[in-house]
Amino acid sequence: MASADALHAPRPPNAEIKNLVSHLPCLRSNKGGYVNPSSTGWMRSTPCDTALEEMRKRFREDGYIWVKNVIPREDVYDMREQYGIYFAQFAHTGMLALSTSPRDGIFDSTSNPSAYEGIGGVPEISTKDLLNTAHASPIYRTFLAHPSLRAFIRHFTGWRQERILDRAMLRHNCPGSQSTGIHYDQYFLRDGEDEFLTAWVPIGDCAAAGGGLMYLENSTLLGKDLEREFLAKARDLPKEERIDAFNKFMAKDGFMSHDAVEFWEEHREKVGRWLVGNYEAGDVVFHNPWMVHAATKNEDPQGRIRLASDLRFYREGANLDKRWTKIWTHDDGL
Repeated sequence: MASADALHAPRPPNAEIKNLVSHLPCLRSNKGGYVNPSSTGWMRSTPCDTALEEMRKRFREDGYIWVKNVIPREDVYDMREQYGIYFAQFAHTGMLALSTSPRDGIFDSTSNPSAYEGIGGVPEISTKDLLNTAHASPIYRTFLAHPSLRAFIRHFTGWRQERILDRAMLRHNCPGSQSTGIHYDQYFLRDGEDEFLTAWVPIGDCAAAGGGLMYLENSTLLGKDLEREFLAKARDLPKEERIDAFNKFMAKDGFMSHDAVEFWEEHREKVGRWLVGNYEAGDVVFHNPWMVHAATKNEDPQGRIRLASDLRFYREGANLDKRWTKIWTHDDGL
């Protein structure tokens, strides 16, 4: 077994990720087959020191911007490994491979991945309790206020002060388990302004087929069209039902689909390809409220558990969806 110092040393940028850049991965979502390679592509990455107007232009054009090295890499891995916050709480359950570090988060391949599903899947009762603890942890709440992330938000948006919704989410995704289905963010946040910025923060390196997010190219207008359709159908419902992502006109689990192939076929005339990236610790992907996205099925060859957090930022003083101003719990109904 490696020494404690070796296990907890900062990880260099992932060599595997560097070597995969030229090869489109085979992708699939929770259900259905693999997406045809002709329907997939690479996201465009952006260095964090890119000129501001160029970054804003890319965001307007693409609906997202994947910014490299926003947060120091070591700080991200410190978050990943912290004892008592996430993976270490599962260490006694068989989730982590023997003789591996919580910093690496390697799944025990002899275990059943469905027993360790997180948000987006169907967590077991014991997992739900640990998720509640993790979301309220001072370590996680401090990470959400990371000065490098917050400074970039203000720089990019031009806001004098940003406001983060307290209902930020930690999502883990073991190899082979179910995760986040196809959606756009606005329909979960209907009782507030539709001008906000989502930040998706991979907490550790995450190769394209390792459970990270995939984005449906040119889908902003599709998201807006679908929302208009949903709202028109629900216009006669009481407000509390109309703003609910689980109302009778929505899918029972709040997602539009779990099948990336089927969803693309249905909307192919309006959108482009499913886009993915080989994300590294320190990167952040920002996207608009309408951009259609989902998690890929985690088929990481190293068996890494994907851990990430999704955050929503508004300008200070914006009209917020009050349902999202409380820390996430598994039974909050959202």
